[in-house]
Amino acid sequence: MFYDLAQIEISAGKGGNGCISFRREKFVPKGGPDGGDGGDGGDIIIAARAGLRDLAFVRRRRKFSATNGGAGEGAKKNGRRGKNLIIAVPCGTQIFEEADAAQPPATAAQSTAASLLADLVADGQRFLAARGGEGGRGNARFATATRRAPRFSELGLIGEKKKILLKLKLLADAGLLGFPNAGKSSLLRVISNAKPKVADYPFTTLAPMLGTVEDAQSHQQFTVADIPGLLEGASGGAGLGDEFLAHLERSSLLIHLVDVGGYYGNGPLTNFKVINKELSSFSAKLAAKSQLVAVNKIDLVAKADALAVASALAAEIAARFRAGDPAFAWLGGADGAAADVDGSQAVLIVSAATGQGTQTLISRVFDLLQELWQNALPRPVEQAAGHITYHPGEEEGWRAVVENGQFIVRGSAIEKLVARTDFSNDEAVSYLQEQLKRLGVSEALRRAGARSGEAVQISGKEFELW
Repeated sequence: MFYDLAQIEISAGKGGNGCISFRREKFVPKGGPDGGDGGDGGDIIIAARAGLRDLAFVRRRRKFSATNGGAGEGAKKNGRRGKNLIIAVPCGTQIFEEADAAQPPATAAQSTAASLLADLVADGQRFLAARGGEGGRGNARFATATRRAPRFSELGLIGEKKKILLKLKLLADAGLLGFPNAGKSSLLRVISNAKPKVADYPFTTLAPMLGTVEDAQSHQQFTVADIPGLLEGASGGAGLGDEFLAHLERSSLLIHLVDVGGYYGNGPLTNFKVINKELSSFSAKLAAKSQLVAVNKIDLVAKADALAVASALAAEIAARFRAGDPAFAWLGGADGAAADVDGSQAVLIVSAATGQGTQTLISRVFDLLQELWQNALPRPVEQAAGHITYHPGEEEGWRAVVENGQFIVRGSAIEKLVARTDFSNDEAVSYLQEQLKRLGVSEALRRAGARSGEAVQISGKEFELW
């Protein structure tokens, strides 16, 4: 089973608590506070690995947690830092933060992720998915000229917790598509190092396959992806191919394989139109990918019949070019000129069974890829030399508001102060009140209409205005 979609829950480690300790040595009276800081919690890092095929491992495990930071100790010993957890994924994995992950999508096409966090396309790329909580400060950090023996410390902060969606899109220079039993797997087996299953019935291919093709003369390489065959209505869920069409979105070129004998009563030209209609219904981006058409199984018909099919397809492609179809814009060259394009450059005839025309196809694909890359259509890996990263900026400010008669203070800086406070320790609570007053929170609440002793809410906790 091939898994290109996984929904997981990640939890970074909690920061360790600071220590309350006082120096105790012989002949050293009143040694003073020496509580150490807690260690930071471990991070969750997602890293691309070249040897992985799909997301089966992460899909099975589902929940991932990094270790917590250690608590501080006396003698100003800081707690150990939590160990980072690295989640290995295949190259080509996209990371989304779910807006509502309560109902996991059944297929990649149905997924509705909120925002793209990262796109890991090269071996070794890493993404910090969840940051560990900061460790709390020990009581030694709170000693001042007027507070010589603080009997409080800070609590460690909770690490980030998220529900994220991982989506794998194969990294291939060219993608094979067509109706079931058009011979895509047979062609991939002949032209590349891949060994897909081949049989004389539709839907032999149940999962995407990736192969590497080497040009016999130049010894340069390109990669080809094969997905299960498409049917009419595939963009709406018919058949298997709709689940894997997204794997072709990274390709620079689509190799559209057409069975010279047609499929289930429909002629080759009709099938060609149906597949292009499904591409448009699935994604405008995919429909705009440059196409090269290969008429397969010419060993089963007379040469004149194969040439007639190729001629009809060439005429259809020429009409599409004149209508502005972006899939065949490359026929006009770098400047897009429409000088007497007959479409024949976009059609080749091959036989995957005998190998006839396959070497010509390899050379044509390689030349066209070079042309597309030179015309500002870069290879997928080069197109994303780094990875796309989005991190919401922290709101370091704060504000006091009144909602439904309740005074509320919001802001990450204030919320962190509250989260670090041990409310079972009166001295820690007094220190928190001092900090809130110093930051002007009390004054802001009074300007908002609050009076001394009135209930104020911060991070879900209630205080009396002091």
